[in-house]
Amino acid sequence: MATVFAIANQKGGVGKTTTSVNLAASLAATRRNVLLIDLDPQGNATMGCGVDKRELDLSSFDVLMGNASIQEAVRRLPELGLDLLPANADLTGAEVGLLEELGRELRLKLALEPVKARYSHIIIDCPPSLNMLTVNALVAAEAVIVPTQCEYYALEGISALVETVEKIRKILNPALRIEGFLRTMYDPRNNLANQVSQQLVKHFGDKVYRTVIPRNVRLAEAPSHGLPALLYDKSSAGALAYLALAGEMLRKDDAERLAAGI
Repeated sequence: MATVFAIANQKGGVGKTTTSVNLAASLAATRRNVLLIDLDPQGNATMGCGVDKRELDLSSFDVLMGNASIQEAVRRLPELGLDLLPANADLTGAEVGLLEELGRELRLKLALEPVKARYSHIIIDCPPSLNMLTVNALVAAEAVIVPTQCEYYALEGISALVETVEKIRKILNPALRIEGFLRTMYDPRNNLANQVSQQLVKHFGDKVYRTVIPRNVRLAEAPSHGLPALLYDKSSAGALAYLALAGEMLRKDDAERLAAGI
């Protein structure tokens, strides 16, 4: 049964989509069955996987609004080794449309139930705001990964997200937890980046992933080619960092299962 991860941060430009696409591809490279869900109306994760968001017959909008099942809307991408539930600007309509629907917070969770047994990991790329789309992702997820750029306003943004996760956990999803904080676009030559990194570890301890995602040109170039960094340049620092993150997550999962006697 899949573990569902929401990649979330209410602050934009911190590497959510980059993390979603490259983590999904890295997990797929370890022969895990992975579903990547684009829940951002910008459709950047969709384009980053080489799928044209302007030519979608079905998308995450149709699944949320009940116009199609997730099985009908999912795209299989054998060249990437994963499945994709794509998105485009239509998804903006779901934010308004869902407001009048009963059980609106549960739409994605219920839609995923028939396919969870197919996958080991489901990765949801969230929009950079707390709206009905993000709420759907957090209700459907068991774990939240928080990409965090090591800059001045980082901790302020994180505190708001932690409060949001806690509210969702109390009211709608008792199983929800913050899995980890991921330092992204990291430049060790920057003194401020080092200071913020140290503050993150001080505040959140082992919730901060040991893996750090560096600033990397190849990582930034890959989406324009419709590829994860692993397929664009597998030897690049960005590709290697996301492979390391996938390995860290899998080792942590194995350790937890062993401790639980599973």
